Amino acid sequence: MAEVFFPDELRKYTNDEPSVAVAATNFRELVAALDEIYPGIASVVSEGMAVAIDGEIIHDPYLEPVGPHSEVHFLHRISGG
Repeated sequence: MAEVFFPDELRKYTNDEPSVAVAATNFRELVAALDEIYPGIASVVSEGMAVAIDGEIIHDPYLEPVGPHSEVHFLHRISGG
């Protein structure tokens, strides 16, 4: 199962859990599985978070594959100007 890591600001949605193991083959499935575990988290991570899968920041992750040993990290989106 993929290991999903949550930054401090998301832990209010995860009962203060820093990480969770999730079975998914792509990022869309992973977010759906997270929303089953932590209802409401899907909208938060979809709208305001960037994601890194296996150390690579992915700009459009929804069809990105997630392996059984992947590490998924949620990050704050950084905007520049």
